Amino acid sequence: FACLVLSLCLVVSCRAGKLLVIPADGSHWTGMKPLVEELGRRGNQVVVVIPEVSGSLGPSEHTITLTYPVPYTRTQLQTIQRANLDTIMASDTSNDISRMWSYYQTLTVLRNYTRNNCDSLLSNQDMMQTLREQAFDAILTDPFEPLGVIVGALLSLPAIYIQNGLPCGTDLEASQCPSPPSYTPGRFTHFTDHMTLRQRSVNFLWALLRPLACRYLYSDVNVIASEILGRETTIPELMKKASLWLERNDFTFEFPRPLMPNLVMIGGMNFEEPNELPEVAIS
Repeated sequence: FACLVLSLCLVVSCRAGKLLVIPADGSHWTGMKPLVEELGRRGNQVVVVIPEVSGSLGPSEHTITLTYPVPYTRTQLQTIQRANLDTIMASDTSNDISRMWSYYQTLTVLRNYTRNNCDSLLSNQDMMQTLREQAFDAILTDPFEPLGVIVGALLSLPAIYIQNGLPCGTDLEASQCPSPPSYTPGRFTHFTDHMTLRQRSVNFLWALLRPLACRYLYSDVNVIASEILGRETTIPELMKKASLWLERNDFTFEFPRPLMPNLVMIGGMNFEEPNELPEVAIS
């Protein structure tokens, strides 16, 4: 963790810098929050931008928190999240077709949620003007929600992404990491690295469908990004310009694959710092 903080401090600046943070809700923020607070504690000016209503986002220590209004109440958000979770958890995943249908339902949920948040912040002229005036050195964001990706491109900031696998494999495409379907099992397939011919065929089909899934997931947000930036663009295209990718994973949990030089695996950061193991005498 200390090495990660040091690396980010060097990326932002050799001096104390100004960092814009746009996190994703839920467990994504749980993993990012300790890092953001430590950067602030070390003298960097860290500005965290979050919606007024969220599941787990809120003020953090040693940072400045800015909020923007969204078109739903906390009760509405909780009701929608509970209904979506029930739908996803009730999905049949016993065969390849049902897994694909469950995957499609998940993408639909994420598509609607990210569209609302992007609209709410990017159409808020006062907030966007405030961010422009801050003259940030870099942006730290979780691209699970593409809002930070668009804001970083709009403000022309070096982008640092911290994430743990994006729904349609956008991270693999955007970071340009090779992921050959002949021996690397796709996410959500439940396959191992020892696949039968049928499984390899299904895995190859998933790889072919992945770009279509991304196009569906980001269809509304791509339109918003193109309008805001004044040119035709897509979220995967914007992500390709990231300065640094921090992957909250390691090869203990994921099958080994090639990594690009600007992609660093930092392990899981979703839990509290563990206690030291007790000393045990071995007789």
